[in-house]
Amino acid sequence: MADRERQPSDKLPISQRIDQRIESHPLRRKMDPTEWAIKGELFLNCSCEMFCPCVISLGAHPPTEGHCHAWMAIAIDEGHFEGEDLSGLNVGLLVDIPGRMGEGNWRVGAYVDERATQKAYNGILKIFSGAAGGTTGLFTFLVSEIIGAEREKVEITREGNKRGLYIGRKIAGEIEMIEGKSKDHPVVISNSKYWMGPDIVAARGLKSKVRDYGRVWDFGGKSAEVCAIDWKGPKP
Repeated sequence: MADRERQPSDKLPISQRIDQRIESHPLRRKMDPTEWAIKGELFLNCSCEMFCPCVISLGAHPPTEGHCHAWMAIAIDEGHFEGEDLSGLNVGLLVDIPGRMGEGNWRVGAYVDERATQKAYNGILKIFSGAAGGTTGLFTFLVSEIIGAEREKVEITREGNKRGLYIGRKIAGEIEMIEGKSKDHPVVISNSKYWMGPDIVAARGLKSKVRDYGRVWDFGGKSAEVCAIDWKGPKP
């Protein structure tokens, strides 16, 4: 089926290549500090064996497979972008990292909730490209290529210790938190300096398939994470 026509305003202008180490590099994606905030939950499933070393090493340790392929789901419980309400919207990301997370060169595909208004859609893309500054501003250094950004029906489920992300036939991922000594409390890495948040719940992929942008991935049985997020822009 032919792709739907995209209005020019649906597209976020970006630099396809940046140097993630040198802020003054002429190809670096420009940051436009903006007023925004997101509270909710992020969960992901990646290609690492249990448990992903990036959380403790802060992205300095190599992924267990030498590369990191992942999908991420962001459930925005409360949020806004320059006065536009983002509450209740879902976002999915396809992330392809060739080596250490902290070395950059990420390639990212973004799926924005089809219920988003035009301003919300553009705002979400600015937040997750790093262009809006604040908590996600580091993405201007880490993301070297945005391989696609589109509106989709992004379904997120959160039931007990299980989480799910469903985006048509492109991503179907389910994860489960790892049970700790106390059955009502999963294994948690706490008080970390990880970019997502200080407390990361360890999880594993149940069934997890990605089929988009030429990527065919399966993360069943692989490392997964769940994290409460409280992100904001640099402007009050």
